[in-house]
Amino acid sequence: MPSDQSVNALLDTLSRRADRDREVSVADVISDIGDRGIGPLLFVPALLVLSPLGAIPVVPSLFAVALFLIAVQSLFGERRIWLPQVVRERAVEEDSIRQATKRLRPWADRLDRLFGPRLKALTTRPVQKAAAVLAALLCLSVPPLELVPFAALVPMLAIALLGLAITLNDGILMAVALTGAGVALIGSVWLLISG
Repeated sequence: MPSDQSVNALLDTLSRRADRDREVSVADVISDIGDRGIGPLLFVPALLVLSPLGAIPVVPSLFAVALFLIAVQSLFGERRIWLPQVVRERAVEEDSIRQATKRLRPWADRLDRLFGPRLKALTTRPVQKAAAVLAALLCLSVPPLELVPFAALVPMLAIALLGLAITLNDGILMAVALTGAGVALIGSVWLLISG
């Protein structure tokens, strides 16, 4: 697969940003990975929430807002993603990004080995739009789920899988991700109703 279509390439991009700046904002992440399409724009923020960075209060909700806006804009074919200034300017220290990318590196190696372009019929534009709709719906569940310890990780994991499938152009992974997103959405709604 092309080097810029790997998970390690995305982590390399984040690491380079952390090496340059004392703080890394949401706008920095969007700027650095936005030219690679909707897949990385869904995958990277969701992946960061799944790292220790997601344990910081309000971070999952902040990223959920950004991911929701990204998913909705992608449905309308927007190539340049707009985010409100309050979201764009939110930043974390470079050390947090560096630690997150370091912890994620072994997983990135495994993902790059296991997944890649295959069954491309399940990675077409209509399927990607369906993935964006599911991602947007999952984002809506994150802020209330953040009140339940670790519950916000479930929708973020599903969003990360959707983004990864698009990024790596892997139809088999897309089938798994769509199924997982559906289950996560049902589970999130159930948690919200029963909680």
